[in-house]
Amino acid sequence: MEIWINPACSKCRSAISLLDAEGADYTVRRYLEDVPTEDEIRDVLDRLGLEPWDITRTQEADAKELGLKAWARDDASRARWIKALAEHPKLIQRPIITADDGTAVVGRSEEAVRDALAR
Repeated sequence: MEIWINPACSKCRSAISLLDAEGADYTVRRYLEDVPTEDEIRDVLDRLGLEPWDITRTQEADAKELGLKAWARDDASRARWIKALAEHPKLIQRPIITADDGTAVVGRSEEAVRDALAR
């Protein structure tokens, strides 16, 4: 299990606390420092069953600067979104937990973290 975190994020700290309390075996990835490649983002999206715009933090300054809210959300635009996430990792929703069964969850709630633990 791997968890992508920003240590400054309270949701990330809560997820780590719950994983620790449950004795989970996991690896921490500080994704702002160890930035995911476009291929890694595609893999996580496949594991999540989501599209890149579903995990994009559109209220971030980078998102506003890029004008993301106006970008098309379709297959033809998918690569553009993934490239933006790789170039601006602050835009990636957090925390993302990749479960041992090959799936992933966005662990913003205790329920989502527990779901990852159960997989």
